[in-house]
Amino acid sequence: MRHNVKGRKLNRTAAHRKMLYRNLVTSLFKHERITTTVPKAKEARIVAEKMITFAKKGDLHSRRMAARKIMEPAILQKLFAEIGPRYVDRPGGYTRIMRLGPRKGDNAELAILELVDNTARPKSLDSKKRTRARRVLKAEEKAEALAAMTETTDDVAKEVAEEVTEAVTEEAEEVVEASDADEEKKED
Repeated sequence: MRHNVKGRKLNRTAAHRKMLYRNLVTSLFKHERITTTVPKAKEARIVAEKMITFAKKGDLHSRRMAARKIMEPAILQKLFAEIGPRYVDRPGGYTRIMRLGPRKGDNAELAILELVDNTARPKSLDSKKRTRARRVLKAEEKAEALAAMTETTDDVAKEVAEEVTEAVTEEAEEVVEASDADEEKKED
């Protein structure tokens, strides 16, 4: 009987399992959204919510406890500077698991583990209509950028032409003045 036995073994040794959770949680805080299997997501969620609770406290002991699980110092800094303050008023439930369906290769049930109120852009598949609309918008943006570049190029070309014209007229005036001065010397 499994009375009071908490957690999934995930067919790994204890050390491998702990490292897996550390990697998953670090990636979650780095990207704010990860795709993994449902059992891994459920276990990583437990660790991630504890880390966010530590970040909400923000004291030295909490930082050190979180540093035991977070792999990269930059991600630890992001956790305490950005993610923790984001959830100060929220009493819990900082993550969400959305099921995606079976994976093609081994039919494992996939899920997205993400932070609630995250800033990550969703990577969902769009309908054909939205895809076409997005392509049209991109094409319009490219056309506007190209028009702006050609206007800039035309403006630069005009400025260069004006400068060249001014330089040529100045040189022509100098040549005319020099030739006039030579003619006056010959006449004397």
